[in-house]
Amino acid sequence: MFKQKNYTSKALEKEYMFQHPGVRTVSKIKDAAMNKHGVVLEERLAEEVLKHVVVNPKLKIDDFSNYKEYTEVINAAYAFISGQDEDGDSDDHQQGGSPQES
Repeated sequence: MFKQKNYTSKALEKEYMFQHPGVRTVSKIKDAAMNKHGVVLEERLAEEVLKHVVVNPKLKIDDFSNYKEYTEVINAAYAFISGQDEDGDSDDHQQGGSPQES
């Protein structure tokens, strides 16, 4: 199993579960989100993140009624899978494997 993280949004205080899909899938998400000039397209990135990373609740872009909530969740999920997570490991749920040493 891959690493998981509970996330509570600041905008609406809703709870989400992120799951790391693996390094290959993270690369595919990044590639799929870019146009031919290498510019990341918000809608494509959001679709890929919602499809592969936000596992609970399962959502599509149109399920969000608040743009601030939408961008916050997508950015937090992408930060989680790309190793730029600012929250630390306080809410991480490791599935299998051994704990990392600090």
